[in-house]
Amino acid sequence: MWRVCSLFCAWGVLFLKDVCAQSQRRQTFTCGGNITGDSGVIGSPGYPGVYPPNSKCVWRITVPEGKVVVLSFRFIDLESDNLCRYDYVDVYSGHVSGQRLGRFCGTFRPGALISTGNKMLVQMVSDANTAGSGFLAVYSTAQPHERGDQYCGGRLDKPSGSFKTPNWPEKDYPAGVTCSWHIVAPRNQIVEVKFEKFDVERDNYCRYDYVSIFNGAEINDAKRIGKYCGDTPPAPVFSEGNQLVIQFLSDLSLTADGFIGHYKFRPKKLLTTTLAPTTTTAAVTTRPALKYSVALCQRKCKRNGTVESNFCSSDFVITGTVITAVVRGGSMFATISIINVYKEGSLAIQQAGKTMSTKIIILCKKCPFIKRGLNYVFMGSADEEGRGKIAPHHFVMAFKAKNQKGLNVLKTKRC
Repeated sequence: MWRVCSLFCAWGVLFLKDVCAQSQRRQTFTCGGNITGDSGVIGSPGYPGVYPPNSKCVWRITVPEGKVVVLSFRFIDLESDNLCRYDYVDVYSGHVSGQRLGRFCGTFRPGALISTGNKMLVQMVSDANTAGSGFLAVYSTAQPHERGDQYCGGRLDKPSGSFKTPNWPEKDYPAGVTCSWHIVAPRNQIVEVKFEKFDVERDNYCRYDYVSIFNGAEINDAKRIGKYCGDTPPAPVFSEGNQLVIQFLSDLSLTADGFIGHYKFRPKKLLTTTLAPTTTTAAVTTRPALKYSVALCQRKCKRNGTVESNFCSSDFVITGTVITAVVRGGSMFATISIINVYKEGSLAIQQAGKTMSTKIIILCKKCPFIKRGLNYVFMGSADEEGRGKIAPHHFVMAFKAKNQKGLNVLKTKRC
């Protein structure tokens, strides 16, 4: 019996020594700092414990001249929100006024992020509410010309050029990659982008692998022109100003052939002479094109019919909360956090975790009139890119819990 007790005591001492050694080896992370060297690790304060509320941490990474920074997230767990408005990590190329390579929240781990020079800035912001375990990321260096399985993207400022997924055309693009191309034209010109070949993992909502194109110099959901996947090349895209950002992201599962695209600078007057402005035209696939016009928006704003009578004639039927509502020209551009989908049609729906959202355009900003933060039933049409279009004759009304039962019945209706 004494021998057994001695063995247990000896084992207990060894176990405690091992625990102490592990706790001594565990790295502690501070809120930001200036970091130099060829490689290193950064993490949220307290990782892997819960990060503190109401914090703003900035890490400035500098590697030797002539090299670029490669940042890879090993773990991320921040408050989830489809627009990353509350807790988030921003990554910038450079330390001052650099291009934002991405904003991240939730638990999705992006692929490698590459700076255009030898500096990168990482900023984490948290609000007063929900928190998580934070993030852990490692950085390393690469030569600017390296474009292997992990490296892609960069600044494009020549009058014309091409961009493509890693490994194109020899084999499929790799999993777990993020590429961002920042195209910059002279101030008096715009950017035209065309895809020659396109094959990105197909999903109805482009949730896994996708290409997003943004107006301006950063990845900003409010400035997104479109989100694309599948094997059909997107229609040509034109910037509103002199800059575009093209982001390609692949998750850690299925991959595909990838794509090659081309860009060129065009005269700014092209927008007014050969193209219909994106804020004034709404092309749909199921009926003649809907166009914004003064005459259309001068009609008396009156809701016609009922949910039942408009169900079959509508391309999509959803209930949702208005998250953002921005007026451009005579139209209102809104982001909707979806409560329920009763008829999807060709509406493009994005998903982040359990949260689904979509974008709609109210062609006449005051008809029907919607307010940010309120819930509505939306019934309308969708264009070729899956954006929802709501004209004065479409049906929109405030959504209340009592409407749920009737909508569930209509969901099984054959039209």
